[in-house]
Amino acid sequence: MPPTSQPLQKLGFLTIGLFDEADPRRGHESTLEIIELGERLGFDSAWVRHRHLQFGISSPVAVLAAATQRTQRIELGTAVIPLGWENPLRLAEDLATVDILSAGRLNPGISVGPPMHYDQVKQALHPDTAGMEDFGYERVQRLLDFVRGKPATDFSGVEGFEVFSERVQPHSPGLGRRMWYGGGSLRSARWAGEHGMNLLTSSVVKAEESEDFAEVQLSHIRAFRAHHPEGERARVSQGLVVIPTDSATSEQRARYEEFAAKRMARTATPQGPGRLMFAPDLVGPSGQIAEALYAHTAFREVHEVAFALPFTFEHEDYVQILTDIATRLGPALGWRPAL
Repeated sequence: MPPTSQPLQKLGFLTIGLFDEADPRRGHESTLEIIELGERLGFDSAWVRHRHLQFGISSPVAVLAAATQRTQRIELGTAVIPLGWENPLRLAEDLATVDILSAGRLNPGISVGPPMHYDQVKQALHPDTAGMEDFGYERVQRLLDFVRGKPATDFSGVEGFEVFSERVQPHSPGLGRRMWYGGGSLRSARWAGEHGMNLLTSSVVKAEESEDFAEVQLSHIRAFRAHHPEGERARVSQGLVVIPTDSATSEQRARYEEFAAKRMARTATPQGPGRLMFAPDLVGPSGQIAEALYAHTAFREVHEVAFALPFTFEHEDYVQILTDIATRLGPALGWRPAL
């Protein structure tokens, strides 16, 4: 292992949980089976994406509640819940409930900003307050306060036969330290650090000071830690798309390479008015992927990852990819399975 990188401490994966509109149960069951497989393979964490009005997981908290009853050890995360769709008080109750059910294994990842296609959905989502909703960091702060036990009301005590609490119940004391912010800009990285969150950095960043993806991501990681109370010990997880092919069939390898090739053009220059930069998908034998990661300046600064599974593959493909990550790529990065 190159001296420029420490052994990888935590290995996780991220899935979108796609399903067929005509048979949504099968897709959700597949996601739960993949999480169970991840635990058997020794992964440290499993994360689910969040998709509204699409054929992917729309309620990751509910899916992870089910996963708590089918796993014992693996950490369970969301990457990420867009808070523009949520009421922070209600979400705090749901997160705390699932964390209690999991015995402290939940890692909620969140983000801010207006909901996607807001003009088309705002009347259904916020019919009376669409023009007044705050989709900025204040919404995150409210959620953090509720999760961390700050009062949600000035009323508490006994009323008749009922007992009321001033803070969200159940209260899960450790959950506040396991809140993650999914950020792709310097501003978000700094804010997350200043507010004691952990940082999820993915395969998408904003090209602000550079048009080199790794350099941009590295600047976000360093800005986050520079503003975090724990400094260099602050947790950062990197979420690139990796597709090892060690045990793949020739047909699988061809599909994987075609998938990555179709997405390669978007990695060359910043995309759209937001100047988004996309990291190339890493496809090939685990040794080749490990070399690419060691050459990635941002990867060399993190101790944990949540590698993203491609969107549109089949269940059997995910089994092969996860097995190769756990048995080939992870060890090549110095990782040891949590068995």
